[in-house]
Amino acid sequence: MTSREIETERLSLRPFTESDLDSLHQLWTEPGVRQYLWDDEVIPKERTRSIIETSIESFEANGFGLWAVFLRSDRAMIGFCGFWNFHDPPRLELLYGITASRWRQGFASEVARAMIRYGFEELSLERIEASTDAANLVSTSVMKAVGMSFWKRELTNGLETIYYAISREEFQGVFTQSRKESKDAKLKTG
Repeated sequence: MTSREIETERLSLRPFTESDLDSLHQLWTEPGVRQYLWDDEVIPKERTRSIIETSIESFEANGFGLWAVFLRSDRAMIGFCGFWNFHDPPRLELLYGITASRWRQGFASEVARAMIRYGFEELSLERIEASTDAANLVSTSVMKAVGMSFWKRELTNGLETIYYAISREEFQGVFTQSRKESKDAKLKTG
């Protein structure tokens, strides 16, 4: 298993371990989370266990998988994020979700930015894609907020799905601009 950890301004991320089974299963079966993640299905705990095991193996083999998201202030797990292979043939996508009690606080955008940065800087990806059900307007807003652009719309498993993407070059432009804005803000307040 990897010992990777990522810290953002308010969050700490680490790859899932087997000890996260109960917390992750509880998160994934919350009505607001499962609505779009599992098409509202209450998945069995064994499926959560299998995904954690696959994620651990993926980190060992590829350097990516799913991460547990914790508040730095009290170490409470509030979500998950990472890269996962979807579709047939498999295509790597960004994935994220936050517990409903922490919605509308910017945490999804914070973890998505951290994963995009990890994908480009650590995994050397050339392009990062993400998708959501067309009805999931909040997830679409997150993708836009982190610099991703609309790519395509298609039917996936009978549901209208929207895809967004960001290239390495686009990321570098967004990252450079946000660093400049952050530096300017510090100069104005300092």
